[in-house]
Amino acid sequence: MNKNRQIDIMGIVNLTDDSYFSASRCASPSQAVALASRLVDEGASILDFGACSTRPGAEPVGAEEEWRRLRPALETVRKEFPDVRISVDTYWSDVVRRAYDAIGDFIVNDISAGEDDPQMLPLVGRLGLTYVAMHKRGTPQTMQSMTDYEDVTSEVADYFSDFSDRAGQSGVRDWILDPGFGFAKTLEQNYQLMRDLSRFKASFPSRKLLVGVSRKSMVYRLLGITPEESLPATQALHLHALQNGADILRVHDVAQAAQTVSLYRML
Repeated sequence: MNKNRQIDIMGIVNLTDDSYFSASRCASPSQAVALASRLVDEGASILDFGACSTRPGAEPVGAEEEWRRLRPALETVRKEFPDVRISVDTYWSDVVRRAYDAIGDFIVNDISAGEDDPQMLPLVGRLGLTYVAMHKRGTPQTMQSMTDYEDVTSEVADYFSDFSDRAGQSGVRDWILDPGFGFAKTLEQNYQLMRDLSRFKASFPSRKLLVGVSRKSMVYRLLGITPEESLPATQALHLHALQNGADILRVHDVAQAAQTVSLYRML
């Protein structure tokens, strides 16, 4: 693995009041901008804004409410940090259209890989945006673990082979692969995916690989701790992910992730 390859740290900015990690919640646009500023100072090269929690069981708020929460923060951060890439965590094509009209180019981070809104992929293709496609099954309200799949890695790889065809048909050229840790997977399946990350790099060599495990239940439930106590274990998984090809770490704790990247490069 090329230790000098580009590695991006995607800092999480949650414009919600119900995200599973309370320290990432921003109750106002000013708090979101302040958090974004700190994450940039700590080393984030991408800022990921989300206005609807996608944890299991979370209720959707709808495109209108998402955009109401997103717009002030996006417009302000774009002006204050013009060189930092912005990502928007949404599965609504209408939110993507409005964000593009407001701030121009950005990354679409879609947990549904275009399945929840049939207009998403065609719109992304027309706009020429970079797109993060994540594997999941169902919605946050209906997701169930894939207990019927013995080899979750092959199932997810097959899913992205199919997605590649769908993306190409819609004109989406620049897409990033996210295996979807924590989404419709058992604890063991999450760790099988983590052990097998290098298989995705081998199967999709032209695609960047995004890993989002920061303070997730696969960490804190396994260890019998809380999300607030799971930072050290998260960094252990980040180091493994980097050693197995991760190009983007989606994190709550940018400073610590940046340290992990430095240690990885030294090792």
